[in-house]
Amino acid sequence: MTRKDAIANALRELTAVSFGPLDLLPQEGLAEKLIDLDLNGPPVGPDPLTAGLAELAGQLAAVPTGDLEVVVFGGGTGLSNVVGGDCRNPGWARDPFQGVKALFPRTRSIVCVTDDGGSTGELMKDFPLIALGDLRHVLLSSVQDAKLRGQYGLDHAQSLAVVQELHRLFSFRFASPPTGVVSLLSDAGVDLAGLPPAMAKGLGDLLEFLFVDRRFEASRRRPHCLGNLLLAAAIYREVADGLVVPPDALIRGLTRLADLVGAQPEAVLPCAITPANLKALYANGVLVTGEYRSSSARRGFPIDRVFTEFADEPCVPDEVMAAIARAQIIVFAPGSLFTSIIPILQVPGLAEAVRRNQSALKILVANLWIQKGETDLVQDDPRRRYHVSDLVQSYHRNIPGGVQGLFDVMLVLSLKDIPGSVLQGYALEDKVPIFLDKERVRRMGCNPVEARIFSATALRERRVIQHDPAALARAIRTIWAVKEFLPETKPAKLSHGKSLPRALVRADRRTADQRLRRFRERLDGLAMDDAVRAAVLDILWRYGDIREEHLDFLDGVELVAVATWPRSQEWDNVFSFYDPISRGIKVREDVFQRPYRFELSFLVGLGESLLGDYAAGKEMLPVEQGGERLGCMYRLTVRPAGERRCFLADEDLERYLSLARMRRANGNPLVFSRLINNHEGFTPPGLFFGLLYAWYLDNRFSIHIEYKMAIFKMQASAIIPYHAKTSSRRRAIIDFFRKVVFGHIDPLYDEKSDRGI
Repeated sequence: MTRKDAIANALRELTAVSFGPLDLLPQEGLAEKLIDLDLNGPPVGPDPLTAGLAELAGQLAAVPTGDLEVVVFGGGTGLSNVVGGDCRNPGWARDPFQGVKALFPRTRSIVCVTDDGGSTGELMKDFPLIALGDLRHVLLSSVQDAKLRGQYGLDHAQSLAVVQELHRLFSFRFASPPTGVVSLLSDAGVDLAGLPPAMAKGLGDLLEFLFVDRRFEASRRRPHCLGNLLLAAAIYREVADGLVVPPDALIRGLTRLADLVGAQPEAVLPCAITPANLKALYANGVLVTGEYRSSSARRGFPIDRVFTEFADEPCVPDEVMAAIARAQIIVFAPGSLFTSIIPILQVPGLAEAVRRNQSALKILVANLWIQKGETDLVQDDPRRRYHVSDLVQSYHRNIPGGVQGLFDVMLVLSLKDIPGSVLQGYALEDKVPIFLDKERVRRMGCNPVEARIFSATALRERRVIQHDPAALARAIRTIWAVKEFLPETKPAKLSHGKSLPRALVRADRRTADQRLRRFRERLDGLAMDDAVRAAVLDILWRYGDIREEHLDFLDGVELVAVATWPRSQEWDNVFSFYDPISRGIKVREDVFQRPYRFELSFLVGLGESLLGDYAAGKEMLPVEQGGERLGCMYRLTVRPAGERRCFLADEDLERYLSLARMRRANGNPLVFSRLINNHEGFTPPGLFFGLLYAWYLDNRFSIHIEYKMAIFKMQASAIIPYHAKTSSRRRAIIDFFRKVVFGHIDPLYDEKSDRGI
């Protein structure tokens, strides 16, 4: 009798009566009962009732999984935690051989490559590489005890000691430039002699390579995580010269390093080998470039859609497509909703490859908590709390072809197993769980399974709730063992998901390092102090939406002493302005000592510079009636097109002035005016443009503009038509900046999102 037949017989016997031993398990569904049985054993009770449960628990624990092909998708902490525990946790190295890799040694991780923060972002300043940080996390978490023991002849204790040394090496971060390999290892507290000789030599060679290869000179001067540099060194050892990395060289470097440190050679694979960045489109129409910027933004609006933009036509490794085709179990790890799974499945061909594998069990592990800036607001009603079905909605809206054929089972943490005091403590920290709405999830064609899969150790030691790698792996094993006995879900009545007709590719086909190099060259020709130049370059780097052409009307940045500051503060407290005569941004000197204020001041000035010398004259004229002053009229005279140096084309300038509520004078197309009531605040169109520019890049920078845009959060009223008119004008302003100023004109951004499931 096969193992599957034995499980089937046990289930038939235990479900043949109206009340049976399975009813002793308090969980609702069959999968939920069996996962609890596997994790906690049979409940206390009379032997005639519990003996069958004990036997079934033994059968579940004995299900063979060693030869199963498993693919796990994800990015960063969530993926590494599922595969082998969160290696970012300082205590991870005490128990590193856990998680999915322990039960399913033939696991391959397919990793998101759009991260651009931290050490990963620093590497991108120098190399045209995909994001390496998440690959490094998952690589370390993928190291296997059996592989180390078999490859290097170690016992378990020695294997554990090796991983602890690797953890120190790969996790070490330096802020000041290291002088050599010896000092670097000393600072990291690592002794390569504690590693197997072959491993020590391989890692020692990579460390030496970092100091002898001239391509790493700039990177050694930046703050870095050493593991990222080791991964970059492994890749560039496969590249004789130059910075461009051929696809096969990247995979060779990654697989050789994986094999060296005790992971399966293809245990960790990038979802694509073409550099890419993420773009987040918010419900108010603002498009933000960069994963770090989108995940740290606090727009106050839900993200509508995200887009993965490649520096060139995207290339998917053959090893990735082969792994998906062979997979018997496909797991989507928890993580940042818009910055882990979705960017992977937006890589052309990957979502369809998952659908083509119709025999695989496909499990989506739901996130535990809402994430600020991503899942804290709901698309159809920003006031209600976030549910698991909202996760599915977001996937459906952002994945080419929707969610059909991607998820069979959704594995969800059971909130009733978490102590109320812990949930209350999280609530005080503004952390709210994602709630499971089972019936709606079922209507979406996915089978929700609640399980006690949080880490009791993490809760006890660190008072945090996170997925337990071992429990999660056992839950996956149980679902695999009984998948034929689970209730079938009815086919969902889904609206058609978006089908992206093509990959989104940067128009200039530049990688991040090439973009930075171009900005550096431009700044070298402008007049400013070295300290100011460094600060400006850093700002230009962090805001991926700033275009090179935005510097066309700028000749320098000048710090002006407070005593000689020429700008009147009657209308504003912005301590910077663009001078069209000198073509320079002038910033009050004391502002430079406060980085946040300087950033705001520079961005406002840079925005103003795009209007160039458009204004021939500006006047503020009194408006009186019967001897009583009613207000004033701001009158702007624009230079003729042939005499004007301006980023905006003629029709765009006219459109902007109209959006800024400036009215063209009858009989003179160069004169625009606006009436201002007594004591009414007024922002001139030049400053308004600068503030809008800064606000679009980061809404923290202009409370004035944020206040105006808050109208989108109000429910439209038929009693006040002015509300709709004002809202429409605000939307038009945002669209103008997105398309005309920042150049995001791809038709994909304007497609209506598919909200219905």
